[in-house]
Amino acid sequence: KYKRLYPNQSRASQVIGFISDGTIGTGGIEQYYNSTLSGVDGRKYKYLNEELEQDSSIVEPENGKTVVTTIDSNIQKLAEDQLSKFEKKYGSKGSSILVMNPNNGEIYAMACAPEFDLNSPFEITGDTTSMTAKEKQDLRNQMWRNPCVSDTYEPGSTFKVLTSAAGIEKKVVTMNDHFFCPGYRIVEDRRIRCHKTTGHGSETFLQGIMNSCNPVFMDVGSRLGVHNFFEELNQFQLMKRTGIDLPGEAATIFHKEDKVGAVELATISFGQSFQISPVRLLASCSAIINGGTSVTPHVGVSTAREDGSYMKKFTYPGGSRVVSKETSDQIREALGKVVSEGTGKNAGVEGYEVGAKTGTSQKLPRGNGKYIASTLAFAPVSKPEVITLVRIDEPEGTYYGGTVAAPVVSQLYTNLLPYILK
Repeated sequence: KYKRLYPNQSRASQVIGFISDGTIGTGGIEQYYNSTLSGVDGRKYKYLNEELEQDSSIVEPENGKTVVTTIDSNIQKLAEDQLSKFEKKYGSKGSSILVMNPNNGEIYAMACAPEFDLNSPFEITGDTTSMTAKEKQDLRNQMWRNPCVSDTYEPGSTFKVLTSAAGIEKKVVTMNDHFFCPGYRIVEDRRIRCHKTTGHGSETFLQGIMNSCNPVFMDVGSRLGVHNFFEELNQFQLMKRTGIDLPGEAATIFHKEDKVGAVELATISFGQSFQISPVRLLASCSAIINGGTSVTPHVGVSTAREDGSYMKKFTYPGGSRVVSKETSDQIREALGKVVSEGTGKNAGVEGYEVGAKTGTSQKLPRGNGKYIASTLAFAPVSKPEVITLVRIDEPEGTYYGGTVAAPVVSQLYTNLLPYILK
């Protein structure tokens, strides 16, 4: 019998997964790469030949291969430490940090709270005496679930990165175009408000991005129209799964194009009324800020022999044109100003140029008082080498992305950027 040992216990637990019954990979890398890791049993056959003499043949066993991953243990620990500090100080239903290279899709860290000990994956913390067997298993399934890959949510204002890129690509808006925000827009029979109910007044599109102004983005969505908007979203590959090499990736939940009216178009433009996975959002935004080319998020690099020698390098789709370099440059510069002068100031790190977009989305049903706070960030602005999504599910107390999630980015990047940008 064989038993897998996990020396780092709960480190990257939802990413790694675990082995049950000795050979069955459950969740994460263990499940996705199970056939590579488990090897092949050897066999010895005995039989009678034509002369009725006993003969035998042996099929030699093949040991499982090592899978080399992109996860950087130091970055993973930094991310997990930040989540732990946040949870102790504020608390939430769950939180996650996803850190990736926007140029090639290599995932450096994928931290999810709460985690579990990989050496005791069936152990549930807390009192379970009154629980049924099914309730216990449901709790385990939730514990093992990787929300970065398997959960969908309304991205809120972080999605404005995509609306901005779509508007500039289709040439329906420039950074210097002027808008007026009275604090709301009337769309058909709906009054859709801005987060600043008194309004931002007159502002350019660049200022609208910096202020995260909903009416500005509703106007951009209206200028685009349904067909053009969907054309760009398909170009951003938003409707497709990323193809990440982890099990259970959730599909985007989006409107059918022919069912989108003026109200749906308005809400889509500022990131509500649809759901995507965190890894899908990060992949699409990576293409927009990396110069304009697609990437496939992944954790597997290669297989290796027992002695560590190289065997096979994994390859992933990528490199197709998503937006023009000019559009990418403009979006990066604008998101840099979001941090230096706008709603993302709390994501800044002294001595480094950080770009970001904060987001706050209300969970369904509306009016239930439950929110998801998030911040998408990258650095350096001029030539990004890291992109991050911090997502806080149902934060206790304050729930705005710029107040709750952005400081987590700042604290993470304070330690991470000197390590990455050597």
